[in-house]
Amino acid sequence: MPKTAIDDDVRPAAAPTVRGTRLAWLLGPALVAGVAYLDPGNVASNMTAGARYGYLLVWVVVLGNTMAWLIQYLSAKLGIVTGQSLPEVLGERLRNRWGRRAYWLQAELVAMATDIAEVIGGAVALHLLFGVPLVWGGAITGAVSIVLLLIQSRRGPRAFEFVIIGMLAIIAVGFVFGVFVVPPDPAGVAGGLVPRFEGADSVLLAASILGATIMPHAIYAHSALSRDRFRDRTHDTKRLLRATKWDVTIALAIAGTVNLCILLLAAAALAGVPGTDSLEGAYAALRDGIGPLVATLFAVGLLASGLASTAVGAYAGAEIMHGLLEVRIPLLARRLITLVPALVILAIGVDPTFALILSQVVLSFGIPFALVPLVVLTAQRRTLGRHRNRIGTTVAGVAASVFLITLNVVLIWLVATGG
Repeated sequence: MPKTAIDDDVRPAAAPTVRGTRLAWLLGPALVAGVAYLDPGNVASNMTAGARYGYLLVWVVVLGNTMAWLIQYLSAKLGIVTGQSLPEVLGERLRNRWGRRAYWLQAELVAMATDIAEVIGGAVALHLLFGVPLVWGGAITGAVSIVLLLIQSRRGPRAFEFVIIGMLAIIAVGFVFGVFVVPPDPAGVAGGLVPRFEGADSVLLAASILGATIMPHAIYAHSALSRDRFRDRTHDTKRLLRATKWDVTIALAIAGTVNLCILLLAAAALAGVPGTDSLEGAYAALRDGIGPLVATLFAVGLLASGLASTAVGAYAGAEIMHGLLEVRIPLLARRLITLVPALVILAIGVDPTFALILSQVVLSFGIPFALVPLVVLTAQRRTLGRHRNRIGTTVAGVAASVFLITLNVVLIWLVATGG
């Protein structure tokens, strides 16, 4: 009987082991890439959405996480089967030198927007917890990211994974705890699953949530992380892909749950409270309305989010440059260069939450440039051979691409017309 749904390409595997190897030992790349789905931009976007619109945009978080599952699996699949990252494959396929440079430029700008969000988030968290000035907090966040990247380069991908996964656990506890203290309204949550908007600002926030959920640099990074992790693999490709489905499923289940909890907490505890559409205001409202424990855990989660995600973002940026331009610059130099824009924004006094949300909108516009080539490449026999996407998988990838591109076009029109 022909398969009518998305086929075994994206169906979770049933086997708990991979040829005698414990499944847990093959997990990791998706959990590291998944930190990108829990960066400070996510926190700002989801917190603002809940505080301003209550449960209205719950459906956006759920839809974004569902699409992210497919996208991250395809990214990992490309890295495992080809032994190359997405930037490396594109660097080989883009024959025109100027076309390759133009593609690199947009990818680099997206990576810098990511870095801005992550550094600002870490700076805000340090300010909330310890009163550290924002500029110094940004510098500290950048310095910690260098340490994390040195672990990756000197101790290998497995050690890097352990550190990032540890931070992921801190992030989850920090952001989920508040929902148990102030449970959301079940009817409100159910109503939020119905797709709808309320004006241009809600569309802007929806694009911000999707930009923070389906992040271009996470697509680039996941293919590279999978390549590095299984470069000298002893397992066959089919079994590694089965393990990868579990890896992506676990990572996105964690990320999706945490993102949803952030929005639900804001909707239940902060809706209608003045000033809660900023991270500082949300922290103060949580502290005054629920208690210092929830507020402190929120700030700790934000700090872990900024520290972990900025390391993954810097890793992705380095891979983008290497894959597309075949250029490697010293890690410290690159970290310092990409740190400057965030520190400038903090120094001139731009509202941190506004900068975070705007950075996520920039990421949303960068999604098609990563997603469309990913879907095309993974559907090609010349690229993945017998592991290429089946028709159902490709259709789902095309549908996700069309939806995201359409949302961006609608966003431009609404903002331009003031609708």
